[in-house]
Amino acid sequence: MKKYLVYPVYFLFWIFFFIAARMVFLVYHHNLSGDLNFGEILDVFYYGLRLDFSFAGYICIIPFLLLFLNTFFTRFPVQAIIRWYSYIIIGMLCFLTVADLELFTAWGFRMDNTPLQYFKNPGEMAATVSSSPVFSLLSIGLAMALVFIVVYRKMVDKKLATLFTQIRVWQIGLSLFLIALLIIPIRGGVQKIPMNLSDVYFSKKLYANQAAVNLPWNIMFSLMHAQSDKNPFVYFPIERAKTLVDELYATKADSIPSIVSTKTPNIVIIVLESFTAKWIGYLGGAPGVTPQLDAIAADGMAFTNFYASGDRSEKGLMAILSAYPNQAITSIIKTPTKTQNLPSINKMLSERGYTTGFTYGGELEFANIKAYLLNTGFDRLVDKYEFPMAERTTSWGVHDEFVFNRFLTDLNQMDQPFFQAMFTLSSHEPYDVPLTHFVGNDEVTQFKNSIYYTDSVLGDFIAKAKTQPWWNNTLIAIVADHGHHLPGYDANHVPSKFHIPLVFTGGSLSRNGVVETIGSQTDIAPTILYQMNMDVSQFKWGRNLMDTHESFAFYAFNNGFGLVTPDGIATVDNVSGNTVYLDPGFDTTQLKFGKAYMEVSYQDFLEK
Repeated sequence: MKKYLVYPVYFLFWIFFFIAARMVFLVYHHNLSGDLNFGEILDVFYYGLRLDFSFAGYICIIPFLLLFLNTFFTRFPVQAIIRWYSYIIIGMLCFLTVADLELFTAWGFRMDNTPLQYFKNPGEMAATVSSSPVFSLLSIGLAMALVFIVVYRKMVDKKLATLFTQIRVWQIGLSLFLIALLIIPIRGGVQKIPMNLSDVYFSKKLYANQAAVNLPWNIMFSLMHAQSDKNPFVYFPIERAKTLVDELYATKADSIPSIVSTKTPNIVIIVLESFTAKWIGYLGGAPGVTPQLDAIAADGMAFTNFYASGDRSEKGLMAILSAYPNQAITSIIKTPTKTQNLPSINKMLSERGYTTGFTYGGELEFANIKAYLLNTGFDRLVDKYEFPMAERTTSWGVHDEFVFNRFLTDLNQMDQPFFQAMFTLSSHEPYDVPLTHFVGNDEVTQFKNSIYYTDSVLGDFIAKAKTQPWWNNTLIAIVADHGHHLPGYDANHVPSKFHIPLVFTGGSLSRNGVVETIGSQTDIAPTILYQMNMDVSQFKWGRNLMDTHESFAFYAFNNGFGLVTPDGIATVDNVSGNTVYLDPGFDTTQLKFGKAYMEVSYQDFLEK
């Protein structure tokens, strides 16, 4: 019977591996782990065990089947096959573990199927990786792999050296029983409903729940559920949810002021990569980082309570151009057959005779952005391949100074009226900008310096644009694609990560000053089009920012949402159902609107 100890020993080997991987995660993110007390850290390991047992069960299926075959074929090279199978699994899991360490730093949630959409663009992926401490991560991964290979040889391999030497019926039966027994840890117990991610969520501190997650289990689960056509955010009967959403968008103002001097202005939208409010002076951020944008805001119309709809560039572009909200567990941009059904500001303006275009210094193929832009009818797309090789000096493509220069040249040669959008990139990691204003090699300082660089070339562009003949008939909207966890290492759900700038400027802008209306990226397109007396009814997920009554903003993060109201902000984690952030004075009865928004917007995504 001692031979059968190899079954539980092999299973426990993987449990030890996952416990060690969780320890590495907690230590690597020590700045966040420091907010957990000792009891909460113990709970991270305790609650994580169910997922550890589950994925260990999956790993054990093949070795247990090989051991079962050994009861029939005693000369079968079970030891060698299981050894190399285990080594391969160790290598793969160590790679995923270290990759997740930095992805969590950047994205604020554990790795799932999200990175798969970026595999088509290895250059863009390499640019992101280049800002990571690659040597440190490789060292951690290699050390983990070597340690567990040694442990495997001492703990498991020796027990596999001599197994079954003759065929016996009871051995066959016991092996089958042990294989069948794996179903219990795999499904998380003997309860009626199989385990899901919410079973390991135990705390109102979202980081504690995320630390408890078993990484490979999470990746597998997200892949298995990636194509689900079922709405996971059902809080109310759908008609009740739609009624609540309609209440949010009901027009409250008797009249809405005009902010442009002509009904056919040129429209320019400048999207700034990662311009978080934490760096923006006019929003109360660190002083001296964005002097140009602050000056533009002082001379134009500056929105102070404005939020990104999501946390990725492609999601921000969808919200800005199509007034379409972010999906918390996926993105509509992944499915071109859906994006072709979206409205867009450029499509509507094109129907009015506007020349439309989009300019970016990187690869537009990234994350299906190009397919979306083509689906929504842009006349002209400019990406890094239209710039000379001498200007492709950053790992992402072309630095912002060259892109702004090209953008200005193109505008000067364009027939009016025009709608043109431009997306910057230099303030994306690895922050390798050709200007050093803030000295320092740490990531926060490099990011800060890149923001200053893009701000400086933005100011130069606006100064030159003011001298062009088209300026007096142009409205320019300047907005960020999303916020950022730096500075401050914001958790993925907190409002400060989503707070971003929006500034209107241009010669056709007839009003200026500060606007405290709460809004989000989905409100930009309907606000502009309303000023042109155009029908904005198809932009049902946006509202007019000039309607200052009962304003709100909604943002979605990985499997959760935030609701911004005049009474404050609350965020809800959908997995646990907990409110994980709550401003004092926030009326929690208002959460029904956020839940309804989450439900109806995702249902709309499914039906596109």
